[in-house]
Amino acid sequence: MKAEQFLLGSGHSRATIHVGLVNNMPDTAMRATELQFARLLKQAAGTLDVRLRLFSLGSIARDEETRARMAGFYDDAAFLQAANIDALIVTGAQPMKADLREETYWEELAQLITWAETGTISTLFSCLAAHAAVLHLDGIERRPMPVKLSGLYESTRAEDDPLFFNTATRVTVPHSRRNDIAESDLTAKGYRVLARMDCSTGSQVDIFTRELPGYSRFVFLQGHPEYDPGTLGREYLRDITRFLAGEGERPRIPENYFDRATEDRLGLVEAKGTTDPARYQNVVLGALPRQIWRPNTVRLMGNWLTLVAAAKARRTASKAVPTRRRA
Repeated sequence: MKAEQFLLGSGHSRATIHVGLVNNMPDTAMRATELQFARLLKQAAGTLDVRLRLFSLGSIARDEETRARMAGFYDDAAFLQAANIDALIVTGAQPMKADLREETYWEELAQLITWAETGTISTLFSCLAAHAAVLHLDGIERRPMPVKLSGLYESTRAEDDPLFFNTATRVTVPHSRRNDIAESDLTAKGYRVLARMDCSTGSQVDIFTRELPGYSRFVFLQGHPEYDPGTLGREYLRDITRFLAGEGERPRIPENYFDRATEDRLGLVEAKGTTDPARYQNVVLGALPRQIWRPNTVRLMGNWLTLVAAAKARRTASKAVPTRRRA
């Protein structure tokens, strides 16, 4: 069954770009992630006619309510090869194993990555999907960090690239992850590091690419520039609720995200040793974090779409066969 397509952009340009979103987020975050990328692509499309089609890995467990909502809107990722997709966005998934190769969805995700090498003009991998892609492609292992990285961090351009046209050299980017990929491992395999971010543990890779002749251009993001203003706050509430229920460790307050007054109020709630998550919710839901990263993210995504459109036009022109004039 063909899933519904979302039409994005003004369509004033003749260029039509078909973008697939493989949304592998867990049920609780699936809808929010879908909306975040759809809204971002809509803002970034400009005059391009961008058509978004939704997919998900069939090997990811879903509850009945989620599957009912997906019906008619999502296709199984197994149909990608016949979907006439120009570009692809692949999100992360809920990590359950330390080794990604032990995840139930690993084989399906690995097959998708292999297909995308020649089946797309460009593919963008987000967070855990980026870690899975480099592991499958080049055996690069992610490295666990002592504590979860969560907050807003300054990312600095390391190399010039068309992706950065009309963007700032230093920008703020949301990150939310427990693992990192060493820059030395990436460069040893021929990856280009385009941007680095600074955090409490030092410098880490933010954006990197893999470009091989005749293959799709792969763009990897360790961060989450698509996040809306409240996402990090909601993740913090999710993690603190789990901790108060006896699951996992106490999460750190997202860095550089809340204003000082909100951080102080959360600190007081923690100091009282409360076990009621509602006390944290009252503070977090009353905060107003700024989405200072949005304008730059829109330009970055707009540049990505423009590059895909240009590459598609070149491919179309190269396949055109001139007609002979009749005598």
